[in-house]
Amino acid sequence: MIITEILARNSRRYGNEIALIERAPAEDLRQEITWMEFYQESNRLANALARRGITKGDRVIQLMTNCLEWLPVYFGILSTGAWAVPLNFRFEFDKIRLCTEVAEAKVFIFGDEFIDRIETGKVFLDSFVSLWIFTGNPENCPDWAIPYREFIRSESGETPPDVKLAIEEDAALYFTSGTTGTPKAVLLTHRNLEHACYVENRHHSQTHEDTFLCIPPLYHTGAKMHWLGSFMVGGKCIILKGVKPKWILEAVSEELATIVWLLVPWAHDILIAIENGSLDTSKYLLDQWRLMHIGAQPVPPSLINEWKQYFPGHDYDTNYGLTETTGPGCVHLGVENPDHVGAIGVPGFDWECKIVDASGDELPGCESGELIVRGPGMMKEYYKNPDATAKTIIDGWLHTGDIARYDMSGFIWLVDRKKDVIICGGENIFPVEIEHFYMQHKKIQDVAVIGIPDERLGEIPAGIFAAKAGCELTKKEIVEFGEALPRYKRLRKIIFGEVPRNPTGKIEKPKLRRLYAKDKRKDIDKLLK
Repeated sequence: MIITEILARNSRRYGNEIALIERAPAEDLRQEITWMEFYQESNRLANALARRGITKGDRVIQLMTNCLEWLPVYFGILSTGAWAVPLNFRFEFDKIRLCTEVAEAKVFIFGDEFIDRIETGKVFLDSFVSLWIFTGNPENCPDWAIPYREFIRSESGETPPDVKLAIEEDAALYFTSGTTGTPKAVLLTHRNLEHACYVENRHHSQTHEDTFLCIPPLYHTGAKMHWLGSFMVGGKCIILKGVKPKWILEAVSEELATIVWLLVPWAHDILIAIENGSLDTSKYLLDQWRLMHIGAQPVPPSLINEWKQYFPGHDYDTNYGLTETTGPGCVHLGVENPDHVGAIGVPGFDWECKIVDASGDELPGCESGELIVRGPGMMKEYYKNPDATAKTIIDGWLHTGDIARYDMSGFIWLVDRKKDVIICGGENIFPVEIEHFYMQHKKIQDVAVIGIPDERLGEIPAGIFAAKAGCELTKKEIVEFGEALPRYKRLRKIIFGEVPRNPTGKIEKPKLRRLYAKDKRKDIDKLLK
């Protein structure tokens, strides 16, 4: 079933029940809409777009931070038969321009935060974009855009435009995060989006009574596709703006959330706040919270082991996926497998997985190789990039670019990304393993491991460390702690500094390599003294 039809069904079944709640603690704001209001608003936008000539196959950019309008706008775009093109709200103008040009977008829907970014080069976008719709405060609307509420005001919300959508047709264009280079345009179909509903609901057994707390950015496949499991059964969703530990627990407590998807840094911050006494869990209603799950990056086992000490009643799951697999779920641990924390798990619902060598041959036993997957959530292609598509989809299998291995029980462990592997004196060193090891240290807030050039060994492993607030972390402590590692995995350089992460929690290693892995050795030595 196409997801716009699921929305219509939810409106019929649960019309007067709350569908979406927006909480913005920094602004002391809380607002909500019902399933009927959600459906009608998406229809109004769809009808307004259709009236302006937007038809099946057109592309509509959506550049918005999380808010109550985000999902109705997304569904409104889909209801016209146009492709929804959500953009990363951290993109600077050069990437906004790139994405708009690749998509050849006719419509651009955007919020307050992006006026200045767009105006720096709007002239370059006007050759594609003919309609600018502004979702922010109408008083701030530039004269070249139309306020969102004004744009949809006179349209009917009873039914969407009369557009016949087939399940195999194209639906959305998502751009990869760009953590490994230039963002690529991933083309997803309505079948991909439908399958995401079934995967998430099968993995976490959401019911109509569950309430999902959504914190990560909705432009990313992770947050939205996890929500689709609750959406499928008409469950309530809370959109929380802000990631302070206090705000997260307040939202869980006051809205009686039962399912929360966190990123590693946020879970880590909650534990630190509990440890230092700034967060008292006894002040919150948390007994109904049944599931905490994490995705978007490797999860240190030490983090989950510590979490279970404070929240022993929680089910835990981790989910692995890519934009190219319509987000999370092609591999998942499963709530029934707490003894395998650290692994990313087993093939997800209706997915197949293999681990292969450089020739594409399946590896036996516990050898490390590239993880490849196939299933109904696999992207159609990299849009306008046949060479990249041909390198990624081979004989019907999607090559993830991630190095993984099986353990003796058949669970898959993520080792690292191909591009992040450090080759030191002929030995392969996987940064994720070292990062997980150091995250066990009580003084370490965050750590990233990268390779830096070395004239003799090719590359050497360097660690960038951020200490917990109020802690004094010394190089000697790090060296002594690292003596438990095999000698070839020990860090050759130790750096104290920020560990940058993108909105989905992934460490921005290209940025760190630009900062610290200079080509000239004298520059490296100067930085690391």
